Amino acid sequence: MERDKKECILRAAVRAFERFGFKKASVDEIARDAGVAKGTVYLAAESKEDLFYQVLHREVRAWVADLSTLIDPRKQADQLLVDVAQASLRRVQAKPLVRDLLLGVVRNQLPGWAERLEELRGLGRTNVEEILRLGIKQGVFKEGLDIPEVATVLQDLQVVGVLRTAEPGIDPARLRKLTMVALDLVLNGLRERAQPVTATAPPDRIEPRSAPRL
Repeated sequence: MERDKKECILRAAVRAFERFGFKKASVDEIARDAGVAKGTVYLAAESKEDLFYQVLHREVRAWVADLSTLIDPRKQADQLLVDVAQASLRRVQAKPLVRDLLLGVVRNQLPGWAERLEELRGLGRTNVEEILRLGIKQGVFKEGLDIPEVATVLQDLQVVGVLRTAEPGIDPARLRKLTMVALDLVLNGLRERAQPVTATAPPDRIEPRSAPRL
């Protein structure tokens, strides 16, 4: 299929899925909007689910590429994390399909695609992973960080921010402050001095309480 024709179909699909959602979006409507026959849409994608996945992949790549322009290696990595986190919250509102992917809405719509959807979420972490690597190189972040896991934690914090942006009447200044507080906790922690974090293992079993004497 010609690249321009496929791009036209994907753009029409973005509009349909954003407006109606996956279930209600019609392949017929997508074909009409793209100016092609319905069968041509199925040359671009094997199924409606495959078309939706391709649209998601396209939107995530565009979102990541947009944010990557903020990564200036001349800046300190901790400041870059703040810049990218704040810009991400603003820009994800213009990409509702990416927002729904982060919030797990898409996973519920395509349960059989969970593994591939998680790969897309991983793609959404590439900028953060790059900043973490830069921070280690700069000496801002400590050596030995588990970069993929730290990036996952930061993405989870971002999801909380996305949820807050959906609240009616949320004050942007308040949201920025919450973002700063969350990042401060990640970067500096609560303790005055660093201490190892230990997990308390749950007991194998809970002894039943003896019955009270009457």
